[in-house]
Amino acid sequence: MTLLVIDLGSSSARTLLFDDDARLIDGSICSRRHDFTTDSGGLAIADALQLRALVEDCVDEILAHPAAQSIRAVGLATFVGNWLGLDEGGEACTPLFTYADTRSRSQIPALLAKLSGNAEPFHQATGCLLHPAYLPAQYAHLRAFDPECETKIARISDIGGYLYRSWFGREMPTSLSVASWSGLLDSARQDWHLDYARLLVGDNLAAKLPPLADFDAVQVGLADEYAARWPRLRDCPFFLALGDGAAANVGSGAVDAGRIALTIGTTSALRVVKNVNRVPDGLWRYLVDADMPLVGGATSEGGNVYQWVMEDLLQGDDALETQLAACTPDGHGLTVLPLLAGERAPGWRADAVGTIHGIGRHTSRLDILQAHLEAVALRLSLIYDLLNDETAEVMAGGGALQSSPAWARMMADAFDSPIHLLAETEITARGVALMMRRSLDGTPLDADQPAIEDVIYPAPERVRLLRRARERQLELYRRLYT
Repeated sequence: MTLLVIDLGSSSARTLLFDDDARLIDGSICSRRHDFTTDSGGLAIADALQLRALVEDCVDEILAHPAAQSIRAVGLATFVGNWLGLDEGGEACTPLFTYADTRSRSQIPALLAKLSGNAEPFHQATGCLLHPAYLPAQYAHLRAFDPECETKIARISDIGGYLYRSWFGREMPTSLSVASWSGLLDSARQDWHLDYARLLVGDNLAAKLPPLADFDAVQVGLADEYAARWPRLRDCPFFLALGDGAAANVGSGAVDAGRIALTIGTTSALRVVKNVNRVPDGLWRYLVDADMPLVGGATSEGGNVYQWVMEDLLQGDDALETQLAACTPDGHGLTVLPLLAGERAPGWRADAVGTIHGIGRHTSRLDILQAHLEAVALRLSLIYDLLNDETAEVMAGGGALQSSPAWARMMADAFDSPIHLLAETEITARGVALMMRRSLDGTPLDADQPAIEDVIYPAPERVRLLRRARERQLELYRRLYT
């Protein structure tokens, strides 16, 4: 039997097939690239209808694979911190707003004032910080600047709920996993925090929030159009969407407090599955499912920084990547804040921007690449220090990291911790498959450990040099933003 996983990330839509042991089946990846629509003012949106078409193309293609003859169930992971409005007919009536859209930063002072200047109770109740990455600020911005559009919204949805609404022809719940990224889930009760929705944005938003259910509230019975298009999936159970970061933790083998998952894709994150009495300052608490709280921090910089430097700034000189291994840490003399899309963890300054300090006539292209990759590692080391209990292993994966061994070494030195570099190339999709298998068969999530490509150990002198660089980075940040 086969498990079909749909993985809708920030830069691609993909479908993959896994066997009953949650192993990727050869030749079973179908992919379509996409990009957010962005501008210099902080816009970062997508077209839900276009994404749906890309996903459906991938499903069409994967169903031609021989292993698709025996699909047992379908799972879904999506980039999270996304939402859109649906009209009375269930059609998209707004763009798909994303975590990277920072236009609502202008709403933060007013929202903070509604919390009497103290957002910490909100942080502890919802697990999220008051920030334009989340639904309250984004909805307030829409209401303020496009009230005509806001009045068309009958129901809020996430992209996963929108896909399923289209395929099944009925209203769909949002999973607890996805809802936990919204900034309005009551973590303790695992229900919408309607009091905060009303206080921050008003009754309209509170009344439009979708129903909630856990990941394993499977949906069965495709609408006629899709039953005819995908007859093999007509009666398959479809699991609700998991947040891609939550799925990546599971796929990395980081399913308890003994392992921290480091994932670097388009963006970056460090996360650990554990219960905490208090969410640490600068971090968030989300959910994998109802029984697996996830504590960590995410940055808006990751592979996007690597891509920007290599392709846009340096015109794709691949030779530079091979030269990184011989570079002395911090030998370039640059101090970089790699905040190309604003800041999330740990400082949550939405008005923060990318900064390069120290450029001179001696600065080379290699210096610029090295400084930016080190800068991302240093920013992540701040989150690692907030999470670390000195016993947890770091499981590192994601396409951006796996393509650059030199960057993985920078992470080990910046964290001053061994990095277990995963050989698994599809950790998000693997995590969905493992979650489905646990629900279907009762197989523990840690029954099959991920393959490890290498363990990279920090070098004391390199650690010292990068700690010096981190102090300069922190000082630059303080001068600009505190």
